Amino acid sequence: MSGPALRQLHSHRAIHEGGLSGAIMKTEDLVGYLQQGETEMVNEACDHLLDYWKTRVISHADAEEEGFYKQLLEEKPELEREIIQLTRDHDLLRLLVSDIEAAREKEPNITAEIMQKFHALLVVNELHSREEERLLF
Repeated sequence: MSGPALRQLHSHRAIHEGGLSGAIMKTEDLVGYLQQGETEMVNEACDHLLDYWKTRVISHADAEEEGFYKQLLEEKPELEREIIQLTRDHDLLRLLVSDIEAAREKEPNITAEIMQKFHALLVVNELHSREEERLLF
């Protein structure tokens, strides 16, 4: 069962906005350290950013799928297509995080590919949140 915050637009939107703004801030920190050539801080910022995506954004996605989406689907089966699409967005976020982790295992330095994937996470998350709020509330 999902908590009441997930079922109320204003609370749900606040969760989305908080998650995205934190990810943007941490991504900007990473870019700044890269520009300054601070290798140790770059690696630390990258690890923090990955952890943030997993513990803040993807954990929210997990909660939505395990509770909110299931409950909503029971109440409104006509939303099945929309919920499948929103779940796919979550899968894309998970794939991007997994790709970044795999790239970090191969190459300890932050590459352009890794930064592209971090920026893709921001875009997918922003679009997903907007569409979820539009379709489900």
